[in-house]
Amino acid sequence: MSQILREVPAEIPRPDYAQPGANGIPKSVQRDAFGRRKVVRNFMKGEDLVRMRKACKAAREVLEEVLAAVKPGVSTEELDIIAHNACIARGGYPSPLGYRGFPKSLCTSINEVICHGIPDAQRILQDGDIINCDVTIYLDGMHGDCSETVFVGTPSPEAQKLVDFTYRSLMSAIEIVRPGKKLNEIGKLISKMSKTAGYSVVRDFSGHGIGPVFHMPPHVVHYYERSNFSVIKEGMTFTIEPMINIGEFYADMLDDGWTALTLDRSLSAQFEHTIYVGKKGAEILTMGEPVYKKQLSLLEQ
Repeated sequence: MSQILREVPAEIPRPDYAQPGANGIPKSVQRDAFGRRKVVRNFMKGEDLVRMRKACKAAREVLEEVLAAVKPGVSTEELDIIAHNACIARGGYPSPLGYRGFPKSLCTSINEVICHGIPDAQRILQDGDIINCDVTIYLDGMHGDCSETVFVGTPSPEAQKLVDFTYRSLMSAIEIVRPGKKLNEIGKLISKMSKTAGYSVVRDFSGHGIGPVFHMPPHVVHYYERSNFSVIKEGMTFTIEPMINIGEFYADMLDDGWTALTLDRSLSAQFEHTIYVGKKGAEILTMGEPVYKKQLSLLEQ
């Protein structure tokens, strides 16, 4: 897909992949002189953690601006403009823009779209839709990343249940995070919860380490990966972002190379937080009151 990227003021610091000549390729996939892949790792402390908290706070603010505009009749392109301008207003760069060629500043995934939906002026939100808006901002040398699924107008009962479950699965997974625990316990818990509820967990996409690089180790899957013996360590910053389907877990990629849909076209929901692993457990760096809960309260009145 070839599109003209939305402009970002020259004075806004850019991530490595948005620098002239980088062509959207991040450091995390660069190779050394011998062709070996360079593995970028980070453990946050001191000033780095201060900057990480700042970026994540900004990401949450941008997300809330975007979600406040979600309603029937609004296009996903309009939401992208809001996200783009909100990042710039905070002195940040919208991380998705140009990343591996992604053409927009926001991901908007509606109904059967699992993730990485591309905003489009022709895609108008309809009453009853559910939409996940995924915001990442590069600010002060760090990326902050978060997403939520919310309702457009009046959702179906099955959509309400799916969205509520997906949020609860995320928060339950975050609660068990602590140094020394196996990383695969996250996916084990989400898988168990989903199976009990009659849902499936998407396997093609995962959470990831994040900080000065958009995507880095650890690789955080949301299903039970028995062979993964990696251990959670103090100082890690990573995302947990379960994608839960009403139907099967299989994904179907569109020709644009980004948009992933459920193979059976069933509903899919996602929530995402960036967390920091402290001595006693996880600190949610992108914390905020989920918008869908406010929407449900209004529907119940």
